[in-house]
Amino acid sequence: MGQKKDLTGSEKSKIVRYLAEGCSSLKIANLLKRDHRTIKRFIQNSQQGRKKRVENPRRKITAHKLRKVKRAAAKMPLATGLAIFQSCNITGVPKSTRCAILRDMAKVRKAERRPPLNKTHKLKRQDWAKKYLKTDFSKVLWTDEMRVSLDGPDGWARGWIGKGQRAPVRLRRQQGGGGVLVWAGIIKDELVGPFRVEDGVKLNSQSYCQFLEDTFFKQWYRKKSASFKKNMIFMQDNAPSHASKYSTAWLARKGIKEEKLMTWPPCSPDLNPIENLWSIIKCEIYKEGKQYTSLNSVWEAVVAAARNVDGEQIKTLTESMDGRLLSVLAKKGGYIGR
Repeated sequence: MGQKKDLTGSEKSKIVRYLAEGCSSLKIANLLKRDHRTIKRFIQNSQQGRKKRVENPRRKITAHKLRKVKRAAAKMPLATGLAIFQSCNITGVPKSTRCAILRDMAKVRKAERRPPLNKTHKLKRQDWAKKYLKTDFSKVLWTDEMRVSLDGPDGWARGWIGKGQRAPVRLRRQQGGGGVLVWAGIIKDELVGPFRVEDGVKLNSQSYCQFLEDTFFKQWYRKKSASFKKNMIFMQDNAPSHASKYSTAWLARKGIKEEKLMTWPPCSPDLNPIENLWSIIKCEIYKEGKQYTSLNSVWEAVVAAARNVDGEQIKTLTESMDGRLLSVLAKKGGYIGR
């Protein structure tokens, strides 16, 4: 018995077309006048899918050029892969190879946003660390303000969207839709506040002191014992409304002066543990890309998130100060991260 002929290209095309029209394998065999088993075998082989394409091996570059790329990447941390390779006079390398080489030695990250430190700043940070190295930080009240907007820190969000689903619509508003200014403090394992600054109020020296009088002093500080007030150290950063002569004199009349008012080094948000608290609260109120439609709703979210911060979390932040001071000294006044 002679060998059966293989399906021609034309027959294979017809089989695909007939399948798309809903024909069975038996009907297709009758239409093409071919053996049913031949048609069925072709359909089964087609459904197994194509064989995985063997990718070409990555184009290699010499060890000397690789070292040049690594040095260039260190000197140009925000440059594109193409710019890094061009600075090394390495041409003809495809984009996929450039990215693969750079992934082996680097990672794409956002630039960190923080104030610049000059030599004077670093010296003052070291002096501050030496001055407070033996301080009992459980008696220090760390304070700061935070602004929260309706749309979140970036005003946008990204995430996993299922196939066939449309991406949710996000509001796009100037300045994140406006925001609320929040003040709070932490001491030992206790959260003071948060307190909301009245909408539309710009914090200058006078309004800042009046705000502290109406919130911090009347609602929290006056309830404390005399021994607590005697030992408490008040920390605030060097914002103009905080460090002005008016505010300093006003706090002095309240008994917060000299050693009870902590001196603060310039450009040092990394040394204030309450900055970590703000990060915890923002992660909670903006999780899953949440947005808000009113200032009251975002304020309520801040209050709810603050309630969920337990004493152990706050204690972890305040007890981190000894390590932060040692890190500042070890880095000769440089940033320590948070």
